[in-house]
Amino acid sequence: MSETFSRRSALRLTAGAVAVAAAATGGLIPLTPAAAAGRPETGAGPRVEGLLARLTLDEKISLLHGADDPDSLGQAGYVPGVPRLNIPPLRLADGPAGVRITEHATALPAPVLLASAFDPELARRYGRVIGREGRALGQDVLLSPMVNLIRTPYAGRNFETFSEDPLLASDLVAAEIRGIQGEGLIATVKHFALNNQEQDRDTIDVHAGEQAMHELELRGFEAAVAAGTGAVMGSYNRVNGTFACENKTLLTDILRDQWGFAGWVMTDWFAAHSTVAAITAGLDMEMPDGTYFGTALRSAVQNGSVPERYVDRAVRRILAVMDRFGLLDGSAPPRPDRDARAGAAVALEVAKAGATLLRNEHGTLPLDGGSVAVIGPTGSLPFVSGGGSAHVVPDHADSPLDAIRARTRGPVGYALGEDLFGKALPAGALSPGFTSEGQQVGAGKTWAYDGTLTVTEDDEWTFVLHFSSAATARPKVLLDGEELFPLAAGYGEYFSGGLVAAAPDGLGVRRKTLRLGRGAHTLKISADGGDSGLLFRLRRITGATRAQDVADAVGAARAARHVVLFAYEDATEGLDRSTVALPGHQEQLIRAVTAANPRTTVVLNTSSCTSMPWLAGTGAVLQMYYPGQEGAAATAAVLFGDTDPGGRLTQSFPADDDHHPVAGDPRRYPGVDGVEEYSEGIHTGYRWYDAQGVRPLFPFGYGLSYTSFAYSDPQTRWTHGALEVTFTVHNTGRRTGIAVPQVYVGPSPDLRLDQAVRVLGGYRRLELRAGERRRVTVRVAARTLSSWDARHHRWALGTGRRTVWVGASAGDLRLRTGVRVGGGHR
Repeated sequence: MSETFSRRSALRLTAGAVAVAAAATGGLIPLTPAAAAGRPETGAGPRVEGLLARLTLDEKISLLHGADDPDSLGQAGYVPGVPRLNIPPLRLADGPAGVRITEHATALPAPVLLASAFDPELARRYGRVIGREGRALGQDVLLSPMVNLIRTPYAGRNFETFSEDPLLASDLVAAEIRGIQGEGLIATVKHFALNNQEQDRDTIDVHAGEQAMHELELRGFEAAVAAGTGAVMGSYNRVNGTFACENKTLLTDILRDQWGFAGWVMTDWFAAHSTVAAITAGLDMEMPDGTYFGTALRSAVQNGSVPERYVDRAVRRILAVMDRFGLLDGSAPPRPDRDARAGAAVALEVAKAGATLLRNEHGTLPLDGGSVAVIGPTGSLPFVSGGGSAHVVPDHADSPLDAIRARTRGPVGYALGEDLFGKALPAGALSPGFTSEGQQVGAGKTWAYDGTLTVTEDDEWTFVLHFSSAATARPKVLLDGEELFPLAAGYGEYFSGGLVAAAPDGLGVRRKTLRLGRGAHTLKISADGGDSGLLFRLRRITGATRAQDVADAVGAARAARHVVLFAYEDATEGLDRSTVALPGHQEQLIRAVTAANPRTTVVLNTSSCTSMPWLAGTGAVLQMYYPGQEGAAATAAVLFGDTDPGGRLTQSFPADDDHHPVAGDPRRYPGVDGVEEYSEGIHTGYRWYDAQGVRPLFPFGYGLSYTSFAYSDPQTRWTHGALEVTFTVHNTGRRTGIAVPQVYVGPSPDLRLDQAVRVLGGYRRLELRAGERRRVTVRVAARTLSSWDARHHRWALGTGRRTVWVGASAGDLRLRTGVRVGGGHR
């Protein structure tokens, strides 16, 4: 469509209408024209200006980059402060799902599970838990929340963020930031911007149009700024040709001049690429060291390539935030004690609220208390969180098996089904033999093996190495001259998963799958005990062991009235998925078990969407994502009907790898020749499915209840620069349940800009008793009704008659009406 908009839209586009960052659910703070104009770079307050005048150049520069912490608490970053002037140090901790240091903390459910509750107030309380614990654990800055949109189903960090929809993401990030900072911890919204994949994240050049950027990806960051976030983290990738951490368009033109951001911008870890370009573009802090903002910056100031005012500007921004949080004058409240019980209560509430029921045939759920067979490795092993910076050391984590046993009076059996950690090598297979189930190498000692592994039949083998030392000291294993477990490049060693990378007893785990022919194979192992000694195990998984595991699971399923089969997918920062299918041989396991017992509930502990070619054979499917330390109790509560499954999908689930917004076009994902094109424009997520007429497996906003709801009597009104949609929700079932009615709005006839078939305008989360009716009003803000005009670089209100839908999901629209935006009302 032409990049123009109508004269009538322009006339109706008042400053108040377009400067508002408020969402339909009240999740965002209005951004006034004064704030939008930007805070001046001088006059940060007498305390800050006084300190700035007294700081030496070296002291200023020391505040602009990370350093080693002499008393580390295991946090991600440290800035030393200036003791001479009583400027305290800053400790910066990861924290998308809880405070990540070496001490115990509340392991909250993954943000994607929080988002599934469609409840900004719950997001605020989630943030309060992290905020209090961060301060209690000696931290000053939280490197969270993440608000990048879910654009591709393969992105390894989809579980760390909220949604494919910008309105929902904006509501939740703003609420969480208010919760975090209300406890005195500085929040950092990340990753600015367009960091929507892990593959090639350090180098990929993301090309995106201005309209798509503002309407989709940037909207959550703008909401975070409006909510008062103290810091912004720049992303690794390039944006339209320039690295994000030295991108003036992002860091100054948009972030500060358009949105009025007054905090500081830091790099993601090792995401800096320059000194002069970065600091002049608007970067303030390099983390975790001073490669570019240390000695190189001092030299640049001394030789005149960087005027010192840029250093002063960055220091002023950092000190101003510290002053705002009472860190410069000692007015910050005393650090509280951890309240582990309160944290656990919120973790449990979030996990129950976000539990999303995708299928429930023939009354499979709730379970009726008969005999139960629990199947799957994550049935007996708690799956708390994903890998990378989201991993938290939990206070505790029970297994679903124990929670189910505690909840039911009937017998509960267990079968592994899918082996994650391998079985001992067959007796007599090694010549000469060695203690493959627990070989000890003493400190300062070395150990070597040179022998033969004899295989009795052709088969697929997965070798599983368990080891106790740091990754750099793990054993070297060569089979027929091939090294099975080489060290991964860069940070790949540390981004290996939250579940599969560690055995139940804490040993590290690595795997290698290959086809072995019958006969003898040379096996060589060398191991170094290092300073503290080494323990390792070498195990295997084969076609024969898998067949036996499946047979055991089928036997358990046949013997029970109910089956609860736990399926997993282990995601981590630094690594994208290669498919939306479940990993390993879980699909075959599910088919075998459901054929034996159709009263099978599949519980999904996955990071993101999952294809389900096995769906028709199941009785029920419950999506629990990564449910945190209270996940077992929450899962059992939903399975047995103690609570209604109140979650709804925050992302569309595709049917398979061939039918989703980036399928079949490598330019969209993962990129070609280092360039990735967001050629879908504003049509991502459910917008793409609508535009293309493709039916997803499950649509955005979808989720079942143990009761039923009806919607009726819609009324719409355009008033005070916003749209009000009122309707009645009726619980037509026999028990209390959770409804999440959603309002969608169609395109404007007056805009000559690309528009979606419909966009989410607002939503409400309701708990209704059996038979209860409630009249509900959802407010759709002017921003949601506007499109970004790239020619004039501003928002254009979508006036004229617009269609309004009310429904239970993007694919279940039950009411339809219309309203004239900018004029009268129906």
